[in-house]
Amino acid sequence: MFETLPPSPPEVEVVIVHAPRLAPLGGEAAFSAVQVGPEILKTQPRLDEALKSAPGVSLFRRTGSGAANPTTQGLSLRSIAPSGAGRALVTLDGAPQNDPFGGWVIWSALPSEGLDGATIVRGAGAGPYGAGALTGTVALQERGTVDGLGLAEVSYGERDSYRVVAVGGGPGVLVTAARSESDGYYAVRGPRRGAADQRLKFSDTSLAFRAQHDFGGVQTALRLSGFQVRQGAGLSGARSEASGVSAALTLAQPASEGVGGWRLQGWVRMSDLENSSVAVAANRATTTPANEQYNTPAVGYGLNAAWQGQAGAANWELGTDIRLTDGTERERFRFMAGSFTRDRTAGGKTLVAGAYLEAALDQGPLILTGGVRLDRARAYDAERIERDTATGAILLNAPGPNRSDTLPTGRVGIRYALSEAFYVRSAAYAGFRAPTLNELHRPFRVGNDITEANPNLKPETLQGIEAGVGGDGPVHWGATVFFNRLKDPIANVTIGMGPGTFPTAGFVPAGGTLRQRQNAGEIEAWGVEADSSGAFGDMINWRAALSYTDAEVHGGAKAPQLTGLRPAQTPRWTVTGGLDVRPTEALSLSADLRYESMRFEDDLNSRRLSAGISLNARATWRFAEDLEAYVAVENLADEKIEVGETADGVESFAAPQTFRVGVTFRR
Repeated sequence: MFETLPPSPPEVEVVIVHAPRLAPLGGEAAFSAVQVGPEILKTQPRLDEALKSAPGVSLFRRTGSGAANPTTQGLSLRSIAPSGAGRALVTLDGAPQNDPFGGWVIWSALPSEGLDGATIVRGAGAGPYGAGALTGTVALQERGTVDGLGLAEVSYGERDSYRVVAVGGGPGVLVTAARSESDGYYAVRGPRRGAADQRLKFSDTSLAFRAQHDFGGVQTALRLSGFQVRQGAGLSGARSEASGVSAALTLAQPASEGVGGWRLQGWVRMSDLENSSVAVAANRATTTPANEQYNTPAVGYGLNAAWQGQAGAANWELGTDIRLTDGTERERFRFMAGSFTRDRTAGGKTLVAGAYLEAALDQGPLILTGGVRLDRARAYDAERIERDTATGAILLNAPGPNRSDTLPTGRVGIRYALSEAFYVRSAAYAGFRAPTLNELHRPFRVGNDITEANPNLKPETLQGIEAGVGGDGPVHWGATVFFNRLKDPIANVTIGMGPGTFPTAGFVPAGGTLRQRQNAGEIEAWGVEADSSGAFGDMINWRAALSYTDAEVHGGAKAPQLTGLRPAQTPRWTVTGGLDVRPTEALSLSADLRYESMRFEDDLNSRRLSAGISLNARATWRFAEDLEAYVAVENLADEKIEVGETADGVESFAAPQTFRVGVTFRR
């Protein structure tokens, strides 16, 4: 007797839906662009650390987002930026991710697990990128929707650090949630560490939700997100907290194939920052409150639109965008007789609006591309009011001037493939970055060093040219030579040394330095960047990259003391490498190496940060197709990587050797 088997269940097609996007015009290959894919993102718990694998990417003070103050969490490309402000524009599916008040990027709000990858375009951005893309653009792509749980990871490491992240959803819905916490490490080590030095503790939480649907051929997506980051500053009584929410609504009707269609996107970002700093006693045994930035509400909102089409063999895109910011910092300072005696309110508004036309011609081995932009930048409605906290009397009322600038920019590029494995290319470009509300209006303090704001700042502008060669055979490789001239760079310029009392800034203690943000002449930089990757059979994959930048400041009449010096925080050499080995079907081994040559902490090149090298390693065992466990170690050799130095010679260092274990479910 035979039993009749039930019919097989019908196969269900899994449809992965990505955020609405227009097709690229095809001209990006003419510029210096590099991809950071899922294979790198999945090995790094923090996005900024993953982006460092690309040549030319530099974090301020060599410090990642697990320890860096929120106000320095941007990134710059090609080592020509002389301060903590990020000179690269970071976008997520077209929406800017830079903070409306300071231009920094809170990387904790962008878990690597929620992304498909990142495209890093080095060189000033014109065309669709617009304002802020001074040294390049980091275009992030959010991952597609999943049905059910797509990823879950739990990890635990030394110093009571843990991380939990999950990505899931359903048809047309994606949810990404992450939480991490750590007791942190001591940045100051050895005999110079005192009782005032504390661990760099941190905790962060982020949540993002995307829902999308096709309404009669119009792809519509709504993305909502929020984050909160709490961090210690490494000194007793000093801490920071950053929080924010954002929303982006995107409508698009791309062509069914290739280039064409339109996209309309509106976005809003609201953020807040609390930041307190302290003065440190000479023996580092005690601290005294210096200032308490207790509220920094800021809102940024904008609109961008693009229309694509074809004209014969050429593709074109016509677009416009507008960004507005409004922010105020509220701060207590001048601590005397056990309490703060002054209260400050400072802030203003900025607006940048522009239009562009970008075109590309792709004819077999030849690619031609070019674009022009015209922007109008305004800084207005500035205020700076300081009061006596006891009486409420106004002690300073300096509203600051209104300023407007009209800024034309553009870029052109050419690429010619001599064969399938060899191409040559060249590009020229111009870009700009308007000063942020943070640079215009917010003074800040780190230990005994004080930096004053400057409401008279004007936009930075950059012009550059580059040429490159490369190939895409069994070994992918590329090399680029570039020259950039950065005019009116915003730098933290030394204007006084403590002890002493100065106009506006007030008292600077012994061992402290007074700086002010200024447009410091210009910076010229030339350099080389190269990368390659390949495989040895099916078991071994490798990658290597390097960048060299020779940058020099020409301070001019405003800052002649800087002429001939190197911009602060800019290494000459950066070398990275990676190796992935799969000895068995279940076991994977990987290692990543990064070397940075020495850099200077300050504009006067008086504080030298030694060269540093770090090695990270990871071993993964796959139990099933979608389940694996891993052991990872960061800074395997426990190198002392110097990240800061005070005026009195106290050094601080990056994280020591750190082991971490985790379990990942991924499908």
